[in-house]
Amino acid sequence: MNWVDFKNLNKDLFRSKEFLHVSFWVLLYFFLILIDDVDLPTWFKMIRHLIDISFWIIIVYVNILYLIPKYLQNKKPIIYLLSLILLVILISPIATSSMILLYKRNTEDVRQFIDNQSILALINLFVGLASTLYKILTDWLIHQNEKIALERQNLQSELKFLKSQINPHFFFNTLNSLYALTLKKSDLAPEIVLRLSEMMRYMLYESNEKKVSLEKEINYVKNYIELEKLRQGHKFDITFDIKGEIKSQMIAPLMFIPFLENSFKHGLDNQIKSGFVTIDLDLRDASVELAIENSKPPSIPKKNIEKKSGGIGLQNVKRRLKLLYPQRHKLNIEEKPNTFKVYLNIQLN
Repeated sequence: MNWVDFKNLNKDLFRSKEFLHVSFWVLLYFFLILIDDVDLPTWFKMIRHLIDISFWIIIVYVNILYLIPKYLQNKKPIIYLLSLILLVILISPIATSSMILLYKRNTEDVRQFIDNQSILALINLFVGLASTLYKILTDWLIHQNEKIALERQNLQSELKFLKSQINPHFFFNTLNSLYALTLKKSDLAPEIVLRLSEMMRYMLYESNEKKVSLEKEINYVKNYIELEKLRQGHKFDITFDIKGEIKSQMIAPLMFIPFLENSFKHGLDNQIKSGFVTIDLDLRDASVELAIENSKPPSIPKKNIEKKSGGIGLQNVKRRLKLLYPQRHKLNIEEKPNTFKVYLNIQLN
């Protein structure tokens, strides 16, 4: 066994339930000896408290391992309580007899044990009830941890599903743009191919991370907008303005693109003569704000904007925001007869 295996073995041992239980009883045992101020030899105190601890261990583990699973967890509280009292009644006289044997040379102490049997029984009952409370609390904590772990697992699965809906749609749009520009035999082909290459690299590799730098996300947005300008043939007014400074901010990948994609698809793609898309990004140290306004024909019904239409749809975007930035985002969507506005604020930290 190498040092790493030995270290891991020790770590697992110290974290094990059995080790914690043994440690608790050992510490309690020495604590009782330390606080015992009776003028008796140390060895005598050790034997006495060993007897106490031994019978408490019997009560606790009979309670935890048998009575609680059999009665309390099966919703039989009255039977459980009677069973615990019966256990204490059976154990207490035996514990008292052990003390009498230990103190048999001191008749006064023997008489005190006999007279105080009810107090000793109450102490044993308290120990049993304390172990019940411990069992209830630990089971509740285990249940909560399992619930949180399951929620995290479901969260990751849902995020992966939502993300899987994003990439194919963007590839489809990107290839369509490349095809259209190739047909035109544009002199800007090298620049277009470079932008497409950067976008595809980002989608295939960078966007697989949980978070990416805000700079990379904005570069992707810039490339997307430039390709849209080329695709639209400069017929429409497309503006992109950035305020603030890009520092070390991190953000979940592909958070802005669905809104941009909707603004072009449901706005300019449906225009006949004129239209506009205005995009504003306000960058701060701990937050980012996106504001998009685009023109739209008055005849497009709202349901066409909300549905997927080959993309991921605004409903899925809202769900993704809720999963990734719970209580840390604000999304307002305003639709008018001729315009469509989106305001998004994300608290990054």
